[in-house]
Amino acid sequence: MTADASTTNEPEPSALQTLLTSTSSASSHPQHLTNLAVQIAHNLEHQHLWTDLRIHNTSPIDSTPLPRPMVSGMPPQRLYIHPDEQIALLQTQKAQGKTGLGEVKAEREWVLPSHLREKWTLRRFAEVFEKVGIMPPSNEDDDEDQEEEEQQTNKWRTKKRVVLATVDDDSTIVYYIVHDGIVKPRQN
Repeated sequence: MTADASTTNEPEPSALQTLLTSTSSASSHPQHLTNLAVQIAHNLEHQHLWTDLRIHNTSPIDSTPLPRPMVSGMPPQRLYIHPDEQIALLQTQKAQGKTGLGEVKAEREWVLPSHLREKWTLRRFAEVFEKVGIMPPSNEDDDEDQEEEEQQTNKWRTKKRVVLATVDDDSTIVYYIVHDGIVKPRQN
């Protein structure tokens, strides 16, 4: 216990509170939005085992500020498989005498932190999609190599998408995949 905590009978700060107060915002975004992004990144890393997490304050496309801080990272497994890619993978596995999709490589994802009380409109989503690429940069300093990597990684990934991370007051977080535009539905 610190001297301050013992004299005021306040509990020690939690790990998340320490993380939030130690994070200095070098962005022009309000501190509550930065804290929201840090909270989402913390949850993705420790609860969902994401790796290589980064908080972005500027657009990788034109280096202007993003509408709010966004998180990017690598999930432990692929979050979304395009229906046409799924058919191709199944046909490849069938030709090899195997079942299932086989091994599908995970891809970097954009994560859009939000709070349950926020009202999202198509215009607000459009502002976000306008500032992000199809895939987040794997290295912020190397945008040209990232464009080449993006083209080689997955020919089926042609639409921008974000994972909308919505936090409730009780710290519950739910995740939804949101695409920019119309996406072909999956076959059941």
